[in-house]
Amino acid sequence: MSDSLPPSEGLAVVVGVDGSRAALNAVRWAAAEAVDRDLPLRIVHVVASGGAPDDGAADAALLAAQDAAVMSTERVRAQRVQIIGRPEDILLQESRHAAMVCIGARPRRAADEPVVGRVATALARASACPVAVIRSRTDGTAHTDGVISVVLSDDVGNDDVVHLAMHEGRLRGRVVRQIDRRADSWVRRYPDVHVETVAAGSGHQFGWETDGHGDVGLAVVGTADADALPTLTMPNCHPILGYPNCSLLLVRQ
Repeated sequence: MSDSLPPSEGLAVVVGVDGSRAALNAVRWAAAEAVDRDLPLRIVHVVASGGAPDDGAADAALLAAQDAAVMSTERVRAQRVQIIGRPEDILLQESRHAAMVCIGARPRRAADEPVVGRVATALARASACPVAVIRSRTDGTAHTDGVISVVLSDDVGNDDVVHLAMHEGRLRGRVVRQIDRRADSWVRRYPDVHVETVAAGSGHQFGWETDGHGDVGLAVVGTADADALPTLTMPNCHPILGYPNCSLLLVRQ
């Protein structure tokens, strides 16, 4: 199996912006993705239909997003787009011609608050490409540091999920934590045995130590988790600790 992602000719990395700090965090994250894939970064600001558009606010949001993208990586090729409609509808349309769609998410402030908002819910249910939901902390910083966590399972398409998690680990310079939930894995047959994974011939050992940062910064999950996300309640027993309060990368099959 190739360690490269599938070719993405004619596509873009799409990021939805609304002028918020959370959206700018998503822009910075998406800019690195676009440069790595050699794709343009398509910055989309949606104006509600039927209302009086505030062109000044829209222009300011788009310019701030472009500045954030360029400041994070000068090699980014940014495109600014303003579209009339509902954000969830527009971004679902954009997903049909995107390698990835990225949006920002503010921190959850109450236990009974939905785990994701309306736009993320729509994308989780029906996006035609992977969706990155970049969570912000209460201080405005992006909740993306720490390990990248992914579940090894028997689900259809799990190889694609793990492939993207490994790609993100390489791109972001992060440790990838693989949680083995396969029904017939040796780890599950011997739950009392501590296992450390070593890539043969690489000279690298991958364990649970992550330079003091054991928290999950990004959870990469597949179709089943994406389908369940809009109705997920807290607390939950997901194998990825801290899910879904970290940033999310949803990979639909």
